[in-house]
Order: sequence, then structure tokens, then C-alpha cells
Amino acid sequence: MSDANPDPHDGRRAQHERTVPPGETPPAESSTGPETGPRGDVTRGWTKGPLIAIGIVVVLCAAFFLVYAIIVAR
Repeated sequence: MSDANPDPHDGRRAQHERTVPPGETPPAESSTGPETGPRGDVTRGWTKGPLIAIGIVVVLCAAFFLVYAIIVAR
């Protein structure tokens, strides 16, 4: 078998071409988008819908365990 590299391009050369020149820093991920600041109105907090849905789930779970405890106690 031959140890020759089938790729005519040297790997070090390709990596050197992709590096950032000295003194230049690429932008961070957050600064590449067109928007500045948060999306939408974040001052509203929780809306009524999710709080009602969570409350219903909590009440249903509590009712289930209460009925289960009554059935087991008999």
C-alpha cells in the first residue's frame, strides 16, 4: 500500500485559509441577526391562559389523589 495522500491539497493550508486575520474578531452569534433587543412585549409576564391551564391540571391531580385515598381507605 502507498502512504501517499490522495488529496492534492495539504490540510494545513486549508485550515490556514479559514483563520481570521490578526486584529479582526468575528461577530458573536447574538450580533449577527437583524434584530436588536427582545422580541415582543416581555413586560406582560404570564398571560391568563397558561395560568388557568396549569391551575386546572393541579386541581385535577389533587382530585385524583383525593379520590384514590378515599377508595384505598375503605
